[in-house]
Amino acid sequence: MAAYGQSKSANSLFAVELDKRGQEHGIRAFAVHPGGILTDLGRYLTDDDFKAFGIYRENGILKGPDWLKNIEQGAATTVWCAVSPQLNDKGGVYCEDCDIAPILPAESKLRSGVRPWAIDKAAAEALWVLSEKLAPISAGSIA
Repeated sequence: MAAYGQSKSANSLFAVELDKRGQEHGIRAFAVHPGGILTDLGRYLTDDDFKAFGIYRENGILKGPDWLKNIEQGAATTVWCAVSPQLNDKGGVYCEDCDIAPILPAESKLRSGVRPWAIDKAAAEALWVLSEKLAPISAGSIA
């Protein structure tokens, strides 16, 4: 789960840097958090792992707290980012629950909001540069 969380922070940082690099070409990027959704992502988790999130099995079916979303609810923020006039002339922002997420202190225990490290512009640029070094792509290799 720690690696999963780190990958989500990296996704957010990539959106920040992609937005910076794409603006002059009319390309905007957003990081989207769909919320907690019971999907196959947890197929390798044990019942003890699920318990840490308040999720349990009832007659073989996973059940959980009210903050969990169904797939349609999880897709709503992605759709909102694609069409919302609220995001006109904005980019590189972290979105959740069909809105721009508030920036919370790094030590916050809240489930919502974005932490400063996930939208840090210097870290976003450094991650992008490192990624280019680790996985170089020639212009002709993308079809």
